[in-house]
Amino acid sequence: MAVPATRQNLIDYCLRRLGDPVLEINVDGDQLEDRVDDALQVYQEFHSDATIKTYLKHLVTPTDVSNKYITLSSDIIYVSKLFQIASNFNSSRNFFDIKYQMMLNDIADLQNFAGDLAYYDQMQQYLSLLDTKLNGHPQVTFSRKQNRLYIHGDFEDEDIKAGQYIVAEIYQVVDNGSHTAVWNDMWLKEYSTQLIKQQWGANLIKFEGMQLPGGVTLNGRQLFDDATQELERLREQLRLEQELPPDFFVG
Repeated sequence: MAVPATRQNLIDYCLRRLGDPVLEINVDGDQLEDRVDDALQVYQEFHSDATIKTYLKHLVTPTDVSNKYITLSSDIIYVSKLFQIASNFNSSRNFFDIKYQMMLNDIADLQNFAGDLAYYDQMQQYLSLLDTKLNGHPQVTFSRKQNRLYIHGDFEDEDIKAGQYIVAEIYQVVDNGSHTAVWNDMWLKEYSTQLIKQQWGANLIKFEGMQLPGGVTLNGRQLFDDATQELERLREQLRLEQELPPDFFVG
């Protein structure tokens, strides 16, 4: 069996599942492309195997500062976290900054490190907690339709300046061009097949009841209804078994 490794391989596989070349599948080429697009959209939106968590390093430009947002690539579906650009504890902020002084006062008792690894780990966690409480983390809003990452407050406060790097934790769609195993995903193959079957049925409904030579009667309604029922089952399977939990994208 030929394993689908390209978009066309997937289309050919779906047609064979439906009976081609033994049966004539009455679906236009453009319709086939549309249904695969539909299947990919659902797959990339909800299937856990369709995305990967990675980290984006971006050099801030004067345009970013002027716009007060950063333009991201269209294959990024979510930004879950923006890492703190600088810390009052380890950066070269004004020595007389009130937050800097508060931190110095709070960590004064932690300077006598005696070599205990557990104590060192506790100290690092405490410093991180102080840094978070005093400085906070940048608040971000990601607009997927605009492919824009809005960073609230930091641009206005000049905490982020042109020439600096920012690092964000993102979820990115797996590139099906370089990772061809996407086309052989079991759920995607089945969902694509049923979408094409549903389209086939929709095309034949207008000829419902028409009798062909030999006494064959077209039944597009049955094809359409069977595919619709199977699509509902596949979406339920996706929701229960493959979809990321609702709180997964809560930043």
